[in-house]
Amino acid sequence: MGASAAIGITDLVAPLTIGLLAVAAVSDLATRTIPDQVCIVLGLLGLGVRLLAGITAVAVSLVVAVVLFVLLVFFHARGALGGGDVKLAAAMAVGLAPVQTYRFVVATVLAGGVLSLLHLLLRHAPPPARFVASSAGLASRIRRIVTVERWRIRRKGSLPYGIAIACGGAWVTLAGLGG
Repeated sequence: MGASAAIGITDLVAPLTIGLLAVAAVSDLATRTIPDQVCIVLGLLGLGVRLLAGITAVAVSLVVAVVLFVLLVFFHARGALGGGDVKLAAAMAVGLAPVQTYRFVVATVLAGGVLSLLHLLLRHAPPPARFVASSAGLASRIRRIVTVERWRIRRKGSLPYGIAIACGGAWVTLAGLGG
């Protein structure tokens, strides 16, 4: 398969990857779970993309993904990450070259820092103002999310780290389209 065909397939897979990451992020925010189906499809898409680079590339990516999975299981065992977060990050790594996985981890950690800061700000933020506008609008949905998150934070709820993983995955995916 020629280089132009590989680029075309990768360009087609990128929106699917970002869409799956968005589903994972929204699900994690709403329910604090990441659907297994999202991780499976993400891993299979990544495997298909890596197959275009050859069987050696697949083997290297799988080894890196397993190493990342084992490392993240260690953090999961200590309560620092949820099981869905571990699966999502490992599934994303399946489709990445080692240097991309490194960039993915760095971007995810940075996004996680921003997410943590937002959670700290929400802990001390005043309740969102009530608007007289229609309850079906975007402002109403954002107010509802903020209210629910403040409730979860007051009850020591978990951080929806799937959002940070999705941001890191989307960043490395979009960066890969540029060259």
